[in-house]
Amino acid sequence: MEKIKLTIDKIEVEVDKGTTIYKAAKQIGIDIPVLCYLNLEHLNIENRPGGCRVCVVEVEGRRNLAPSCSTECTPGMVVKTHTLRVLNARKTVLELILSDHPAACLTCSSSGQCDLQELSQKMGIREIHAVENAEVSTYRKDASPALNRDMDKCIMCRRCETICNDVQTVGALSAVNRGFMSVVAPAFEQDLEDSPCTFCGQCVAVCPTGALTPFDDTNKVIRALADPKKTVIVQTAPAVRAALGEEFGLPAGTLVTGKMVAALRTLGFDKVFDTDFAADLTIMEEGTELLNRLTKHLAGDKDVKLPILTSCCPAWVNFFEHNYQDMLDVPSTARSPQQMFGAIAKTYFADMMNVKREDLVVVSVMPCLAKKYECERDEFKVDGNPDVDYSISTRELARLIKAANINFNTLPEEDYDNPMGESTGAGVIFGATGGVIEAAVRTAYELHTGKKLQKIDFDELRGLEGIRMATIDFDGIPINIGIAHQLGNARKLLDGIRSGMYNFHAIEIMACPGGCIGGAGQPLHHGDSNIISARFEAIYREDASKQIRKSHENPYIIKLYEEFLGHPMSEKAHHLLHTHYFEKDKI
Repeated sequence: MEKIKLTIDKIEVEVDKGTTIYKAAKQIGIDIPVLCYLNLEHLNIENRPGGCRVCVVEVEGRRNLAPSCSTECTPGMVVKTHTLRVLNARKTVLELILSDHPAACLTCSSSGQCDLQELSQKMGIREIHAVENAEVSTYRKDASPALNRDMDKCIMCRRCETICNDVQTVGALSAVNRGFMSVVAPAFEQDLEDSPCTFCGQCVAVCPTGALTPFDDTNKVIRALADPKKTVIVQTAPAVRAALGEEFGLPAGTLVTGKMVAALRTLGFDKVFDTDFAADLTIMEEGTELLNRLTKHLAGDKDVKLPILTSCCPAWVNFFEHNYQDMLDVPSTARSPQQMFGAIAKTYFADMMNVKREDLVVVSVMPCLAKKYECERDEFKVDGNPDVDYSISTRELARLIKAANINFNTLPEEDYDNPMGESTGAGVIFGATGGVIEAAVRTAYELHTGKKLQKIDFDELRGLEGIRMATIDFDGIPINIGIAHQLGNARKLLDGIRSGMYNFHAIEIMACPGGCIGGAGQPLHHGDSNIISARFEAIYREDASKQIRKSHENPYIIKLYEEFLGHPMSEKAHHLLHTHYFEKDKI
């Protein structure tokens, strides 16, 4: 790689050709403020439109100021990052942005985590000047079951557009209009719910203001907890325990399972259960479905639908309902663990507790925003009553704990309640990319061959590469497996299947980077790949520490089938634990 030398604030620096001024300055410890810029290291994508002009610098020989995030270094370049001209320009730019921005910081859900707010404080802005004759934006707000959109707060950084179009390839957001009236909006300026949006929420995770926020159900949860007529239970997803501690100052990857259980009991939940239990149940149904299809395939049935696609991720489900309507009979019909839990809770557990369905409130704590949308799907309701009433994110749970004045870090370690709190290592690894298919392989191998696995860890299925492929030996039968995380990679994999490029028996897909550990409801990681890696490792540490690591060996799962469901894929199991998919108009 060709090297070039330049000078930044009288410091000589040598960088690779093509390096931007911003990155060169960072290399020598000079911090240039940015707003629209975002480096998504774990996705190998940079959002650097140079649009906001907060990162401008002086370059000798250039009349105008240069946006450092998008201007590449040249040999002999002399850069000044903090002259009076630069500081005045940055402050003026911020004042112009704020002049068209709602002054709602006291009630904005992004307050305290808003890049614009933080930068304004750093730049010492203490008043907002009105811009004479400027049009004031009056865009309507809209909400979906998962996301809220308030375009009065949009600053046109276009981070959401980059993540939606370049990474996820959903194409739900695009820029419209110019000047003060410019905004990023859903396709054809529709509501989010009517657009191709999958509700993955990755746009929310990168929004620097409160223009895109999660739909918040915490007040409804609080009201349910305060209602003496209601029995309120909660389930926690595997990825939450690997990230919740970050909200309380703990290092990324710190497992806080026991403290989280204690916090939920302190908040007043009647029972605290583990979604990992339902993950084990999902493996029993999905693994059996995989074996049934493989058996037919090996017997020469040419009509069997392979590869089977995992169906645990609701954003992924929404994506293929929009984009792959010719393949709706390929994914597994198994519901996600969240929805399996809700169905069992409002039947088996409600009967056990002698509680009416309508008096049992099921709350889930999820790393995912699409889970909010999944709760609202009509097929997961009985006479209008949802199997899962409310889904809150990891960040929302952290806010609840803080609002209740609970000192999280001093809480004791407590265990989940039974019967739906017992889980295996296979259930835990659902939180990481590759985990669902590894859990399925652990069970499917033993059920198919009748032999004990000599090696439980399938390292070939693990990793953080966007697309991975492996072949697992089922006692002489090679099973080809594909894995993808992020919807852009899912599109590549499915397009390859359509074209005949790939020959898989099973595929796992998750919408978010790293799987659920990188969900949009998790503590914000701002593109830091080290945080994703730390959470990933934490998931597998918890798996390794479990006494039971295969779903079919969970004693409470065995009991559930004996007492209630009969056997995997039984008529009752199919009614409660499986679903079907719908064609959605592609915009």
